[in-house]
Amino acid sequence: MSGTLWGISLGPGDPGLITRASWEALQRRDTIWVYPARSGKTPSYAFDIVVRAGLEPPLEHTQLLFPMTHDGEKLGRAWLRAAETVLPWLRAGRDVLFLVEGDASTYATFGHLARTVRALDDTIPTRIVAGVNAFTAACAMADVPFAEQDDTVAIVPAAYGVSAVERLLPDFDTLVLMKVKPILDELIDWLERRALLAGSHFIERVGAPDERRYSGAEILQLRGTKVSYLSLLIVKHNHRIRGERIKGCLKKSSPLPLPTETA
Repeated sequence: MSGTLWGISLGPGDPGLITRASWEALQRRDTIWVYPARSGKTPSYAFDIVVRAGLEPPLEHTQLLFPMTHDGEKLGRAWLRAAETVLPWLRAGRDVLFLVEGDASTYATFGHLARTVRALDDTIPTRIVAGVNAFTAACAMADVPFAEQDDTVAIVPAAYGVSAVERLLPDFDTLVLMKVKPILDELIDWLERRALLAGSHFIERVGAPDERRYSGAEILQLRGTKVSYLSLLIVKHNHRIRGERIKGCLKKSSPLPLPTETA
């Protein structure tokens, strides 16, 4: 029987956010770990999470290189190389655990690897262990709700550009802008121009030891600086309306009557 290719979600950076299901999978000694790296010189962020968790890797583990590019041909070759690396183990009946920061089904490399493996051998089963997303962890760290009541939410890779984000603004109460590094200065200018800074939060490498957070006008300090690829922006533009409603309710509510004495 073939082994299974697993997408093991590790959460965004804090080892405490590794789910019990992922933790149990990582305890197995009969598996092979693989994990993504952007280059041979850059260590794997996913592997760093399990190291900081105190988890011991199995005897066989290796990184798979996935270059930082939008070039479809280069990415296709990288996915094919990665699939050809893990296929012999899977065909030999070994389970392969692909370690993924965040959630393995959300903007993760695992989906590309799983599709390529199935294209080469459709008998190989694939499974995902769900995890904590970076944007929900970021909201928790910034102490703001991700969504309330009937809020609408859009999760958008910032690579679509400021014009695309601008078009989404009227229809969504919360915008999650992922991977903001390439256009951060443009986004900061847009937030300032549209008076959205007060409800905005920038979070870099959430849950990692070098995490950085900036909220409101603090975000202006990031203009012209370098930030990590693992950075996002939460933009909540209905916060002022909600605050006004709450204040209005407090003003309208009458105070409780004082207790009266009886003879």
